[in-house]
Amino acid sequence: MSVFPPPHHRSVIITRLRSAGCVFAEDEAQLLISAARTPADLVAMVDRRAAGLPLEQVLGWAQFCGLRIAVDPGVFVPRRRTEFLVDQAAAPARQPAHPAEQAAAPARVAASPAGQALARPQTVVVDLCCGSGAVGAALVVALGAVELHAVDIAPAAVRCARRNLADAGGQVYDGDLYEPLPAALRGRVDVLVASTPYVPTEAIRLMPPEARTYESRVALDGGVDGLDVLRRVIAAAPSWLAPGGCLLVETSDHQAPQTVDAIARNGLIPRVASSDDLGATVVVGTRPDLPSGAVVAGVCGVGAARRSQGGVPAHRALGCGETRRGQS
Repeated sequence: MSVFPPPHHRSVIITRLRSAGCVFAEDEAQLLISAARTPADLVAMVDRRAAGLPLEQVLGWAQFCGLRIAVDPGVFVPRRRTEFLVDQAAAPARQPAHPAEQAAAPARVAASPAGQALARPQTVVVDLCCGSGAVGAALVVALGAVELHAVDIAPAAVRCARRNLADAGGQVYDGDLYEPLPAALRGRVDVLVASTPYVPTEAIRLMPPEARTYESRVALDGGVDGLDVLRRVIAAAPSWLAPGGCLLVETSDHQAPQTVDAIARNGLIPRVASSDDLGATVVVGTRPDLPSGAVVAGVCGVGAARRSQGGVPAHRALGCGETRRGQS
């Protein structure tokens, strides 16, 4: 049920939010009014927002890739720029197969052991540092039949991700990167995505207060140069990826060369993709040892079209000031 305060009350809310530093006060006021169940609930929500709590945590949800993702207090808020990570992982699934690939499919099946098709019926996806589970949820929608495994080290994030991924049948594990994953996944992962913390420790103090105060430090702090966690993800990735599988990591533009170097040194073929519109950079590492004649389609490509966004204002990623996961 929505609360419809008189116009002068709405203007009071807008003024208060603007005074608190909310750049998009009009949009935020409308969202809070629409979400509040009672006048008292509205007052409490405005109070929390004005005190600095991220809008998405006040509302209890964030808009991501056209989905409404539950976001609990203390859980990292999915940024719009991270939609580019999803696009890079899922783009070819939205494109028709090349005629040559379609023609080759029967031959590939016949030539495989015991007539088994090279392509598995489900794409195996692992989402490390999953936070709310937004990336995994979006990949399920984009790729269709997905065997999804997600991991986070923060218990609050694990609880939130389990709610968001329950309908998709995703398995969510509490632990440090690959440590809690089933050993049976080694060598089977088609898409390995990681939105690791990449803010240098000393830069966290420069981030907007709503990020550094209300989001878990472990979701932000990437160590001295911001790449401590990312290096660990890259180093272990080759043993988990299937032949032709891809590791996709979100990073900053200035950290991309170091990330490319780490990926190449660990035996993966690197590629950098970026979006000026979203201010996003993704580095892709592909395991090169494809079986002879195999064609991998449906994951890890480029050129996906952007989606239109609704709900939380698309021109803002977090509260009153946009900030990138791992960037000030």
